Amino acid sequence: MHRGLVLIAVFLLGMGTVKAQEADGPTDAKAQKSYQEAMEWVQKRMLGPAVDSLKKADKQDGGHCRKCAEKIIEYALKDGDFKAADAAAQQLIADAKTPLQTAEAHLERGTVQYLEGLEKSKTDCYAEADREFQATLALYPNTPVACYYDGISLARLNRDDAAKTQFAKFLDVAPKSDTDRERVQRFLENPQLARERLAPAFAITTLDGRQVSLDSLAGKVVLIDFWATWCGPCREALPHIREIAQKFSGEPLVVMSISLDKDDAKWKDFVGKNGMTWLQYRDGGGDIARLFRVESIPHTFTIDADGVLQDEHIGDASVEGKLKKLCARARQLQEAPQTALKSGQ
Repeated sequence: MHRGLVLIAVFLLGMGTVKAQEADGPTDAKAQKSYQEAMEWVQKRMLGPAVDSLKKADKQDGGHCRKCAEKIIEYALKDGDFKAADAAAQQLIADAKTPLQTAEAHLERGTVQYLEGLEKSKTDCYAEADREFQATLALYPNTPVACYYDGISLARLNRDDAAKTQFAKFLDVAPKSDTDRERVQRFLENPQLARERLAPAFAITTLDGRQVSLDSLAGKVVLIDFWATWCGPCREALPHIREIAQKFSGEPLVVMSISLDKDDAKWKDFVGKNGMTWLQYRDGGGDIARLFRVESIPHTFTIDADGVLQDEHIGDASVEGKLKKLCARARQLQEAPQTALKSGQ
């Protein structure tokens, strides 16, 4: 499944979006049983059967169970079943009773269409996503998430002027603390970036107190290493990560280790004793790991100077060759403005 599907977490968890109160579950006794069966399938990570049980619950409840539809969207998208997700989103639109529910339902369907476009490179999906996001914005014009993803949809339709309008609107209405602000500013300056497979945006405060966002590292290659002190293969791979950090010292490369440890003291002690002097962060809640859909560690991601996700590996892997090429390109990008100045261009 395309890594872009991780964006569903951003939408469903609410990134400055409109959000109606949580929907009530099914009222019919048989529907309630089917709904519970669905949740049991979810616990077993069997999302296909879970979606089927939710469809059954919705039907038994008269075809108007809003919570069933919302859960179908959530789990169908995670399972790559866009048809089921879209049908549920259209049900939400048809059953919406308030402007807030209507706006949220259009946002949900826009999400489905956007992610299907991302997964299958389907232009018509981006066009449909644009219509749905516009429907949300017609009701709630200051919804940052709708502006953000409508801008990307428009950029992927090569409608750059319209995309820039939405990106500018995002910067006007999004909170100053929004981690996507830096990225949107880059999109505004260069819409081509919105057509690339960028790594998920995030911002952290590292162990040594530095505030770092992925987009603030634009112009540099970034190697992200997900690990934990309790992970044997991670400890075995540590000398390799340390070697990379030392070997590429002075190069336009940032190495960032993101630990999944729960115990802060144990993590800090391990980092100190093992001389891990590069950027360190503890993702105790797993928020960043979920953004990158990390399920096994060690897991590394290589990101180029534009923020484009170039490579990923589970387990210890030889990445030096890739890093050399990306660093060489990063140096060229850094030297290009200076070359232009010297030539009087």
